[in-house]
Amino acid sequence: MGTAKTAVMIGAGNIGRGFVGAAFAASGYETVFIDVDEKLVDEINARGEYPVRILLPDGGVTETVARGVRAVSGKDMGAAATEIARADICATAVGVRAIENVASTLALGLALRIRKDLPPLNIIVCENMLDAGEKLREYVMAVLPAELAPAVDAVTGYPEAVIGRMVPTQTEDMKDGDPLRVCVEKYAFLPVDREAFKGHIPQIKGMVPLDRFGYYVKRKLFIHNMGHAAVAYLGLLKGYNYIAEAVDDADILYLVHGAMNESAAALGCENPGDAANLNRSISSLLYRFANEALGDTCARVAADPVRKLDRHDRLIGALENCQKYALPSTYIAAVAAAAALALERSPGESPARLTKITGLSLDSEAYKLITELCAACAAAMVRGEDAVAELRRTAARCAGDITIL
Repeated sequence: MGTAKTAVMIGAGNIGRGFVGAAFAASGYETVFIDVDEKLVDEINARGEYPVRILLPDGGVTETVARGVRAVSGKDMGAAATEIARADICATAVGVRAIENVASTLALGLALRIRKDLPPLNIIVCENMLDAGEKLREYVMAVLPAELAPAVDAVTGYPEAVIGRMVPTQTEDMKDGDPLRVCVEKYAFLPVDREAFKGHIPQIKGMVPLDRFGYYVKRKLFIHNMGHAAVAYLGLLKGYNYIAEAVDDADILYLVHGAMNESAAALGCENPGDAANLNRSISSLLYRFANEALGDTCARVAADPVRKLDRHDRLIGALENCQKYALPSTYIAAVAAAAALALERSPGESPARLTKITGLSLDSEAYKLITELCAACAAAMVRGEDAVAELRRTAARCAGDITIL
């Protein structure tokens, strides 16, 4: 390809192609995708490029082309490891449940680098989970030969990234006749953990190295991801298909805005100087959620409620962060109630599983509040009434917001 720089993107899905891989290509890297979808690998290799279409809120579109790309099969560990061994930068975007599966291939590639005495390699970890970089490091260290582990660890960085770009499920209409086309929103900033890099930090389009990165991961999880999930679960409860139509519902918007504000108040206690940015972020996110052109569905965003109700994830994690600072979390509890109802598809059974899934104790105030909110929704359903409207009224009463009743 005539370039001295190579980037390896592990995962050629929506985020891999539609965001991080495209940023590598735009920054002058020969970009090598590693993916287990061999049909996708063949298509990338046949063309050496693919289109990225940006869907604008006003219905307009712009399109760029990621050029200088190729791919290898993740099923061929030897070939994949060889690419990792020669890479200048690497990233993963495979999903939380698959991150452990790439450790063996990474370990093999990193071992090859040590034997060739190559410079440090940084692996940008693009997964929506707390401590994703450290978790991937642990997985890799566990499968490395004991005699190589210390040397590999000394020259390998696992900087986490905050993935803020929204990339919906790609429909046939979005592909518009091209199986490689990815449709995305315009937002394209990639915050990364400056302190986790080993050696040189490369210049990559849209990438912003930040200090105190743990705070920004929590901000993404407890504001963006929590708010997005809130729209989705409330939308499902009211029968909406799309995120944009759900967030346009007054009752849903009230509950979501309340939950995001509660979470922002707790985050503001951790970083008092960020209060204005948090408020702007909430306004920006609600605007972005309303982008009809994305065609993002409530079902996609609400997927895997067991994980999203885990105490370390977006819903209960945000609630417990509020409790840490003795701050209200009534509207976050309302969202958790909607998620519990979506989980079971049966209002009467949902609260019974909350302790196991969330780690909340039966006698905790949070558990009691969530079950009260679930019961209010269930009663509304039995009466044939709007469960979300009842959830809003009950949450407002519990929060003392009497002007909204």
